Amino acid sequence: MTQEGLDKLKKELAEALAQRPVISAAIAEAREKGDLSENAEYDAAREAQSLLEIKIANLKNMVANAKVIDESQVGTDKVQMLNKVKVLNLNAKQTMEFTIVGETEADFSKGKLAVTTPIAKALLGHRKGEVVEAKVPSGIIKFEILDISL
Repeated sequence: MTQEGLDKLKKELAEALAQRPVISAAIAEAREKGDLSENAEYDAAREAQSLLEIKIANLKNMVANAKVIDESQVGTDKVQMLNKVKVLNLNAKQTMEFTIVGETEADFSKGKLAVTTPIAKALLGHRKGEVVEAKVPSGIIKFEILDISL
C-alpha cells in the first residue's frame, strides 16, 4: 500500500480507539438502570463494544502487516501496483483510467482500483499496447492498455 493508505488506516485505528471510553460510559450508564437481563440499552452497548473491539483488532492487524511500496521503485514499463493505467474497454468502446492500489485504498469513484479485482489482476504484468481479458461476474471484458504512468 501507499504511505497515504497506511496513514489513513492509522487514523481510522486512532478514531476507533477513541470510541472505547464512549462505549464504556454507555455500558456503565445502562448498567445503572437495573436488571441487566431485561435491559436493551445494556445489550446494545455490549454489542457495540464487541463490534468495536473486532474493528480495532482488524485495523491493528492491517497496520502491523502493511507493506508500504516505495513509489520511487515503481516503473512504467509494465502494469504494477501504484501505476495509473489508461485502457480502452474493447467491449464498450470506452476509455477508462484508474490507479491500481491496495485493497484498503480502493475507491472506484476516485479512480482507485483494488489490485485484487479481476480487472487489475488481468492487467498486472502487461505492457502498453497489449490486449488482456478480464473475467468479471458479467462475463469477459477485453482491454487494450493505452498508457501506463505514475
